[in-house]
Formats: sequence, structure tokens, C-alpha cells
Amino acid sequence: MGVESHDSGMSRHMLLTGIFVVAAITDWFDGYLARTLNQTSAFGRFLDPVADKLMVAAALIVLVQWQPSISMAFAAIVIISREITVSALREWMAELGARTSVAVSTVGKYKTAFQMIAISVFLLNWQPLEMLGYALLYTAVILTLWSMFIYLKAAWPYLKQP
Repeated sequence: MGVESHDSGMSRHMLLTGIFVVAAITDWFDGYLARTLNQTSAFGRFLDPVADKLMVAAALIVLVQWQPSISMAFAAIVIISREITVSALREWMAELGARTSVAVSTVGKYKTAFQMIAISVFLLNWQPLEMLGYALLYTAVILTLWSMFIYLKAAWPYLKQP
């Protein structure tokens, strides 16, 4: 097996980052159009958050493999765990007929934006941006925990019922 040249590695990271950024932008644009044109569907409401979570989780798993550090693993665990927790909470609240109590919050939207930008920075794999990537990623972790707290607080009256 030959040693990978710097240029081919850089090209691969640029391509991967480009794919991730295009997916993130089209996801945002699709949501924007659906809300603006009031054209939503049950399938779209199901698929959009699933696709978002899969895209972020897959990218975080790749990043942990590329940078096997406690700080990267901790961020990935917090973000992925929150996504699973909030998804389960929304599903449960929907069964109770109270899904709107855990609708997407503004903090959740900022959380997603910081996650997408941080992941994009790390996918570039460019050393001068590593500290920026961690600052963005840990801002996303804080927003992740904050938004989870907001959702749990909204659901608390239902959670404490017998």
C-alpha cells in the first residue's frame, strides 16, 4: 500500500466537506421552502429529522475515528445521546397528543447550525482551523445540552404523571 500524497488527502477532505455542506444547505433550504410555501407532509416531517440525525451521527463517528481523543468522543457522545433522547421524547409526547410541547426551539436551530459548521470545519482536516473547530463543537455541545433541558422541562409535567 502506497503512502497517500498530501494533495490526494486534501482533495478527499475537500470533497467530503463539500458533500456534507451541500447536504446541510439543501436540508436547511428544504425546510425553509416547506415552511414558506406551507407544503409539508407526514413523510417529510418524519424523514427530515431522521436524515438530519443520521447525517450528524455518521459525521461525528467518522470524526471520532479520525481524531480518537476524549474531547472529540465526549462531544460525539453528548450530541448523539441528546438526539436519541429528544427523538424518543418527541415520539412519546406524540403518543400522548402533546407533540407541540416539544416542537423545535430556537436554541435547537442554533444547536444544529453550530453542529453543521463545526463538523464541516473538522471534515476539512486543516490544522490551522482545529481550535476553531473545537470552539464551534463545544458551543454546539452547550447548545445541545441547553436544548435538551428545554425539551425535558416542557415534557416534565407529562413525565411525572403516574
